[in-house]
This record gives sequence, C-alpha cells and structure tokens, in this order.
Amino acid sequence: MATVHPEITDRIASFVLAQPVFFVGTAPLAADGHVNVSPKGMAGTFVVLDPHRFAYLDYTGSGAETAAHLRENGRVVVMFCAFDGPPNIVRFHGTGRYVEVGTHEFDELRPHFAKERELGQRGIVVVDVQRVSDSCGFSVPRMTFVDDRDVLDRAQERREPEYFDTYRRERNARSIDGLPAIGRHGPVDDAPASRPAES
Repeated sequence: MATVHPEITDRIASFVLAQPVFFVGTAPLAADGHVNVSPKGMAGTFVVLDPHRFAYLDYTGSGAETAAHLRENGRVVVMFCAFDGPPNIVRFHGTGRYVEVGTHEFDELRPHFAKERELGQRGIVVVDVQRVSDSCGFSVPRMTFVDDRDVLDRAQERREPEYFDTYRRERNARSIDGLPAIGRHGPVDDAPASRPAES
C-alpha cells in the first residue's frame, strides 16, 4: 500500500531529481478519448519549485497530448521509479498547466532549468501537487543507466529557428482527439473540437 505524504519532502525531492527518466500520465474528459503516457528524460529539465509544486521543460515533438489535456482539464500524474538501488516508486498527482515559450511566465521560469538545450523548447509544464505518495516498487526491474540520448539535441541543432514555429503550428496545434494543444503558435481557439475521423 502506498504511503501518502503531506508534501514533497527533501528526501522525496532528492529521490526524484536523481532519476534519469519519469512518466507523465494525462487523459481527456471524453470517455472515448485517448489516455496518454509520455516518458521524459534529459538532465536538468525537471525541477521541484517548492514542497507543493514542480515543473519540467517540454520540447517540440511529434505529439502534444499532455499540453492538450492540461488545457482541457489539468489532471496529471507523474511517476518516478527506482531502477537501481532500493526499490521505490513515487507519484505526484495534481493539477497542471502548460506555459508556452515566448510568454513572460516562461521567461520567468526558464532560469530554474539547465541553461543548455534551449533549441526546440516549446513550453514548461507546471504542476500544483495535491497528492504525494511512494510505494514499494518490488516488481520494477533493476537496470543500468548509461547516458542521456543526444539524438534530440543533434536533430534540433540542424534546424533553423522558423522550423519550430511551423512544426508546432502544423503538427502540435491539436491532440489526436482534436483538442486544442499548442495554441500560441497555431490557429487554435477554445471552441469544442470535433474528433478527427479514423484513417
């Protein structure tokens, strides 16, 4: 059974900041909508802002499900697993919001993260945590961390700045369920979106 904590303690913060990967879960309100789980990594892209709030950098990529779900309903859970050392799983449940690049709030939050990897950044996810829990993790396998991949860095270094605006406008404006996602750079409004037809 999970142990529930009143806040992100120093011990829990030390644990999550030491993990090279975490998993973000969100879902739309629609019963037939697609639940999404995104793996996240890269050193220096996750921070604990205070005992009840954390944030992570988000980069331009093929999907924008997390941004869309947070925009619609804010529900989010983030999970960290110990893949070496003593077994442990930590979950943060809370209400999140998406802060897009180019906004005043993004500029205020950005110094909390590592200075490198500025190319391709499209936003910051900020989460107000309502539930902090940890559990045994006895069934999580032991694995050895080798290194962060540099594929994203190398791919983005080859791009011109205007590429990212175009990509977000054309491919990140809506979720796979048709919900508004990355809106600052695309023709997104707050009107209810119809689900796209299955191909």
